[in-house]
Amino acid sequence: MNPSSPVNAYWSRSVDEIMETLESSAQGLDSSTAAARLKEHGANTLTADHSPVRAVRLFLERFSSPLVLILIFAASVAFIVHDWLNAVIVLGIVVITAVLSFIVEFRSTRAVEKLQQQVAVRATVLRDGQTQSVSVKDVVPGDIVVLTAGSLIPGDGLLIEAKDFHVTQALLTGETFPVEKQPGIVAEDAALVDRSNCVFMGTSVRSGTARALVVQTGAATRFGQIAGKLALRTPETEFERGLRHFGILLVRVMVVIVLAILAINIILHHPTIETVLFAMALAVGLSPEMLPAIMTITLSRGAKTMAGHGVIVKRLNAIENLGSMDVFCTDKTGTLTKGVVELDRTLDITGQDSDRVMQLACLNSSFETGLSNPLDEAVIAAAVKRGLTTQDHEKLDEIPYDFTRKRLSIVVRQKTDGTCRLITKGALQNVLAACDRVQTGQETAPLDEQYTRIIQQRFADWSAEGYRVLGVAHKSVPEQTGHYSRDDEEQMIFDGFLLFFDPPEENVHDVLNALEHLGVQLKIITGDNRHVARHVAEAVGFQVERIITGADLDRMRDEALWHLAPQVNLFAEVDPNQKERIITALQKTGHVVGYLGDGINDAPALHAADVGISVDQAVDVAKEAADFVLMEHDLEVLRKGINEGRRTFANTIKYIFITTSANFGNMISMAIASLFLPFLPLLAKQILLNNFLSDIPALGIADDNVDRDWEVKPHRWDIRLIRNFMLTFGLVSVVFDLVTFGVLLALAGEVAEIFRTGWFMESLMTELLVLLVIRTNLPFFRSRPGRFLLWSIAGMVVLTLAIPYLPIGAIFEIVPLPGPVLLAIIAITGCYVLVSEMTKHIFFQRFGRQRS
Repeated sequence: MNPSSPVNAYWSRSVDEIMETLESSAQGLDSSTAAARLKEHGANTLTADHSPVRAVRLFLERFSSPLVLILIFAASVAFIVHDWLNAVIVLGIVVITAVLSFIVEFRSTRAVEKLQQQVAVRATVLRDGQTQSVSVKDVVPGDIVVLTAGSLIPGDGLLIEAKDFHVTQALLTGETFPVEKQPGIVAEDAALVDRSNCVFMGTSVRSGTARALVVQTGAATRFGQIAGKLALRTPETEFERGLRHFGILLVRVMVVIVLAILAINIILHHPTIETVLFAMALAVGLSPEMLPAIMTITLSRGAKTMAGHGVIVKRLNAIENLGSMDVFCTDKTGTLTKGVVELDRTLDITGQDSDRVMQLACLNSSFETGLSNPLDEAVIAAAVKRGLTTQDHEKLDEIPYDFTRKRLSIVVRQKTDGTCRLITKGALQNVLAACDRVQTGQETAPLDEQYTRIIQQRFADWSAEGYRVLGVAHKSVPEQTGHYSRDDEEQMIFDGFLLFFDPPEENVHDVLNALEHLGVQLKIITGDNRHVARHVAEAVGFQVERIITGADLDRMRDEALWHLAPQVNLFAEVDPNQKERIITALQKTGHVVGYLGDGINDAPALHAADVGISVDQAVDVAKEAADFVLMEHDLEVLRKGINEGRRTFANTIKYIFITTSANFGNMISMAIASLFLPFLPLLAKQILLNNFLSDIPALGIADDNVDRDWEVKPHRWDIRLIRNFMLTFGLVSVVFDLVTFGVLLALAGEVAEIFRTGWFMESLMTELLVLLVIRTNLPFFRSRPGRFLLWSIAGMVVLTLAIPYLPIGAIFEIVPLPGPVLLAIIAITGCYVLVSEMTKHIFFQRFGRQRS
């Protein structure tokens, strides 16, 4: 059979048969075959990534906005009634705006995607008979993948071999708990949940190890077939939530004002087509239509800057959340400590150094093939220093680590005498639970209350000194042909202790102070016991206010946790499943929560957090769930990321403040002017030109400088503040528009062309210059704007004064103004800037820049 043909009901056929069908082997594919299949089947993604097609789709999306559709409808009406000039002008402005928005957004998106490739999830496959790490996108049918705890499964496949292999597949089947998978054959009509010999794309390995033959990839997988139907929408970020509420506010204001203006002009018998175009142009005038482009530019620039600091952004909209974050949760390892674990001592039950315990730990860690971890690496490093090897032993079997047993066992046979031993290493309490005797020198004794009390006391004492303590046990077992299981972990002999030490991070105190200065509370959530956690925290100057343990959480109702969680900064002995509960409790009390995790069980907490952060060395499932990936496990890197998030948020809010206040004022002014003028105060094409020219400098906001006060505390969306700002500065704009109306009527009479030109120039120049005022909380002359913003404003002001004398002026019916009228417009503009500066000072004294 051709390997490109679909393999039907592969779960009901043997591995050898499917392997032959796919022209693969136990050594995997060769590189040339894999490359050919990648070209044939395409990248292993759910959607085809054809850049030209995607570019066209992104461009067409520029025309899907309701506001743009309104303009297209208006232009269509103008075409129908043969108002060719207005129709062409409206469509021309729509197209130019769309092209400008598309170019900046497409470039920004491509730049961010290149950065994200640095932290793309990889898969371990057999190629040319050797294990290789390849991008998940490059996995093809016929590949043999090596799976360990924490791996994301890169395609649908058939298990070749498995050991205590459990998979989380709730995404596809809804099963709450991990399910065990093992090689075999199941019925052809078996439901998805019953295909225990298969693994599926989109699921993840919870524990154990396995090898699987990839049968289907990309859109051909079960996940690919239903991905479009699944409700897999990413949880709404704090920023997206605020943006949605802002949109609702705009729509309400827009509908009321547009309907009022439309009704007034119809009652006054103004020309119907001009009135319709006028009302629709006003609707567009109120909207910040460049906001998507501004946001994309701002976010992508933020992502590139953060990448320079060692933070890769996987989800752009989470950047603002990082700036809004006021609670940061993390484990102590690699945060308060260096994350470089060392095996300090190996001790027997009497507290004496023990070569026996070291040898047992060496065998356990050296033969372990599951989840790579720093503790095993530390044991192996210590064994090498002591000259210990595993040459006299061979591995028979392994019982992998899982988060319920919290221990790992290896079965080895000594080559000299053929004796077999099961050696267990893990959390002290869990190892003791499998023991009924203790090693005392060359003899053993029952594990009675006295020995238990001695062990627990030593554990508490060493923990209080900052050591992480594991237990080691063993027992003799008969050699058998089948696999050993968890049931064999009983009636074991407790041998002693492994004491690990992770030195405190030298500069962490300064970083903790910096986070506190930024208004971010640090909360430690660790699985280590309370004694170790307190010792390490106090060693680096972290003030422990109160400790809650996992046992406390089990007894605590959700309502009580909501009350206590904000007051507690150290959670110890926490089960991985309790992390998500803590984060949810903090969110319930109004906090924006960040979480740093790198383990298998951190994925739910990373999903639940407003800001999910992982590290480049994390397991696949953690990296996939995160919004950000730190290239270094360093809080200083995170601090820089927070500053960038706040800068990005500040510039986005600036644009909203500026456009809504100015545009709202103009709409009110037009509504008033419509009551007493015998003509429309501005033509639709003049409104759109005004809007377009004012949007060009607005693009510079993405690169604008940000005042220091924006960086010293978290900021969040405040719709009430935006509404008050819009009303306050909108009314200031209205007052000056009315003054302009009076001056124009007094100096030029009811000459429509001069009136419209005068107001067009006053409206545009005030909107341009007020950018310099509103962009900062300081007096505008004390805050330096970005270079593009400053020079584009200057250029647009000059262009505004020059338009009446250019050929484009005749097209838009903008005429040269008499000298007294032009001087009056300039004077009014200058007064408006000064009054806006004073109003800003009063407004922010009363309402505050941004409530946190």
